Amino acid sequence: MPQQQSQQKHPYVGMWVTADNHIRQELLPDGRYDEARGRRASAYVGRYWVEGTHIEYKDDTGFTADGEFDGDVLHHGGYVFYREGSQAHREAVAATAVRGG
Repeated sequence: MPQQQSQQKHPYVGMWVTADNHIRQELLPDGRYDEARGRRASAYVGRYWVEGTHIEYKDDTGFTADGEFDGDVLHHGGYVFYREGSQAHREAVAATAVRGG
């Protein structure tokens, strides 16, 4: 994990959500994240680092995880997140509705 340093600018700041909207992860411009799960606000909070399309997380309890961005899609922890409001998000929501999920 990179040393504590000022977060370099990257295109991934903003809200990332699962298609069912159950998990909502906000990547803040200061290198912190805040993840809500269902009705539980701030279920996980901590720092993140981005190098290219790879993201590393370390929550405030010390738990670490990582993920990979592919445009407006984030693969992280066995979940697929979408940039909120993106075309990929709209398509995932529509596909979930068709499947009845």
